[in-house]
Amino acid sequence: MAGKPNGAHLVGSVPLPNAEAVFRASAEHLGDRLRRVPDGETGPRLDWIVWQLQRFMVDPQFEVIPPGERNYAPNPRIALREGVSADDVEFGALGYAESAISSFELFSDMQGSGDLPSHWRFQVSLPTPFAPISAYAMPGLEMTLEAAYETAMEREIEQIAAVVPHDKLAFQWDTAVEFGILEEVFPPYFDGEARQGVLDRLIRYSTWVPADIELGYHLCYGDYEHEHFKQPVDASKLADIANALAAGVNRPLTWIHLPVPRDRDDVAYFAPLGDLALHDDTELYLGLVHFTDGVEGTERRVAAASGVVSSFGVATECGMGRRPPEQVPALLDVHAAVSGPVV
Repeated sequence: MAGKPNGAHLVGSVPLPNAEAVFRASAEHLGDRLRRVPDGETGPRLDWIVWQLQRFMVDPQFEVIPPGERNYAPNPRIALREGVSADDVEFGALGYAESAISSFELFSDMQGSGDLPSHWRFQVSLPTPFAPISAYAMPGLEMTLEAAYETAMEREIEQIAAVVPHDKLAFQWDTAVEFGILEEVFPPYFDGEARQGVLDRLIRYSTWVPADIELGYHLCYGDYEHEHFKQPVDASKLADIANALAAGVNRPLTWIHLPVPRDRDDVAYFAPLGDLALHDDTELYLGLVHFTDGVEGTERRVAAASGVVSSFGVATECGMGRRPPEQVPALLDVHAAVSGPVV
């Protein structure tokens, strides 16, 4: 790759006090590096899907079963209360639409006043429905609850798309638990071949987003306590799913984000990306920015990736939500130091 990586991407969570702080910090440090910006998933959303469990726990349809033996992350599970039929379960508002619409109002006001770059879109990062159901449903309930939760999540997207102008909006599917299935760390709750079951779901989710709204996928190996559920041997499974999405998603696919572990500055990790078959208009972001080794380590990973991939932008491996807030400015500056502008 000639020159610096093409811009930067923020995955989702940013541990600052509120959306305004996230927008201002992003504009100050990465204004010409970003094409879109999330609201940071601040407040109760900061720990990814945990806030969905909190909503399940007060839903009168469910009772909470304490966590069993710990494997990757110890989670309580939800079961049906006595007298509740699985076929009658319905999820109400999940909270994503309410949060997104509120944050977009602020985004729009700040963009209108010139505080945010005019070219930015508002990014809404959502967990795949597979994630909270895999994490929190009692065994045997998953398929029924998954169908009901998918209905609710599709409704959230419809509500956001009805309010936010489509030319100012972007959605991202956060795809993590699926790689635990693909790496055989977690058993799938569905029948059939695991890879196909994962892809069927990821492609189905794409149909919920209107074609004139940007859509991306963040592929992830987990970040619980800053640890992956498995260290990837290389980027082969990531490349495989990225290619399958490029071939199977029947609408514009705006970006794909892939993680890069901190200790992987070797060409062997990136070599499978030589077989990427993304469309020309699909942006690739590599999550090779790490706070621990800063600009120097990030540039080593950029150099290794550049020997394989002709064009990409930079990002962190996952959201920043589990980091101390005081690290955020320096981490954003690493993005800026190793990348070039997009405008």
